[in-house]
Amino acid sequence: MKKLVLFTLLIAAASMGCRKIEVDGSTTVTGPVDNNNENTILEGRITANRTLKAAYTYKLRGLVYVTNGAILTIEPGTKIVGETGSKGGLIITRSCKIIADGTVDKPIVFTSEAATPQRGDWAGLVILGNAPTNASFNGVQGIGEIEGGINNSDGLGLYGTPSTQAQNPADNSGVLRFVRIEYAGFAFLPDKEINGLTFGGVGSNTIVDNVQVSYANDDSFEWFGGTVNCTHLISYKTLDDDFDTDNGYSGKVQFGISIRDSAVADISKSEAFESDNDANGSALLPQTSVVFSNMTVMGPKATLSNTGNNLYVWGAQIRRNSSMSLFNSIIMGYPNGLFIDAQKGVPTDNNIPGSLFAQNNIIAGCPVPVLYSLGSNTNVPLTPNTTATITLWYNTPAYANSILTNNSEVGLVDAFNYNSPDFNPSGSSAAATGASFSHPKLTTGFTAVAYKGACAPGDTWWKTWTKF
Repeated sequence: MKKLVLFTLLIAAASMGCRKIEVDGSTTVTGPVDNNNENTILEGRITANRTLKAAYTYKLRGLVYVTNGAILTIEPGTKIVGETGSKGGLIITRSCKIIADGTVDKPIVFTSEAATPQRGDWAGLVILGNAPTNASFNGVQGIGEIEGGINNSDGLGLYGTPSTQAQNPADNSGVLRFVRIEYAGFAFLPDKEINGLTFGGVGSNTIVDNVQVSYANDDSFEWFGGTVNCTHLISYKTLDDDFDTDNGYSGKVQFGISIRDSAVADISKSEAFESDNDANGSALLPQTSVVFSNMTVMGPKATLSNTGNNLYVWGAQIRRNSSMSLFNSIIMGYPNGLFIDAQKGVPTDNNIPGSLFAQNNIIAGCPVPVLYSLGSNTNVPLTPNTTATITLWYNTPAYANSILTNNSEVGLVDAFNYNSPDFNPSGSSAAATGASFSHPKLTTGFTAVAYKGACAPGDTWWKTWTKF
């Protein structure tokens, strides 16, 4: 009987000019359309190659999964919105690809459909790949379950490859270039949120370049494992962290900007960088060893007298046995600049100086420039560090780091202008020169430039395709 009803529906659909789409292997009639129109409601699963066209605005209804090895291509200038009330989101599952290759003049925009958009109007963009991670799921090492309630009985929310199988660091999940992601983020459970842009086990053959995440309801960018390299990232007025790295992420990130809303921060404490090896601070491999270079991050304190939301604490918190390294970068306007946090798991300072480095950086306008805490950790560090000894390490002359009392001493043109910022250094700026790429962690995969921070004097890369 069900087959007869479906057959009757399909005959009727064909006579009315209705469109048929495949969702979860079943044929669904979507309603009357004419043959010149595009089906713009995206829901369920996309199981075959598809191109989204710039002539249309597409709507994500609930979580939409790209599966079955499919490639989702998005034309330059295309707009995709999350449906109000359905927490629409787009998940690129393992072995699938997204080709969102916009241009300076025609960026691809993921945003809210609301007339007066708010952070959290839709869920976000999640990309999952097969590259290595130290996570485990149901006892299988090397497989992780992405946060945010995305996983289902088919395992579509998993990332990575079992550690017993051949690993593929060069996995390819496609292209994100000249893309804006706005008003995304969904709190499925506390500390298990969907971010503006989430990477899980994404490999190094994936291209991520010129991506802005604005008004995220959790982190702007979060990487769980993987090896993907990213350039020209902008985090604008996010709620929680700008750049969050976990579970063995070992990629390289160069040229990044973050600017905050000084009144808005997350209950979990907000910072520009947060980095863990994993939630337990374990010694599992691969170890989180991301390298950031040429980052300009600004906290809530344009001047020392500014207070901002009291949930802002650190510019960079490296914790839980992470070996994140930071080079040629600027941290400005946080209550605390660089925090080496050894309070949980294998003490993070065990990675100094062997794998955790901070060199050629500027910390400015931070009342406490460098901070260390062992807290109640019962593990004994290899060296009995304190804030004083970690400050001495940061100030090692060969590392060429500097601490400036005020943000104005950095000499950026107008970095704390929330509505029309200018992140470029002036000609006399302390950041206009002094970068170095001689460290072994920087000799491949980075573009050698003379300046510290994300921008050169007169730079334009962060203009035109962006929105502030």
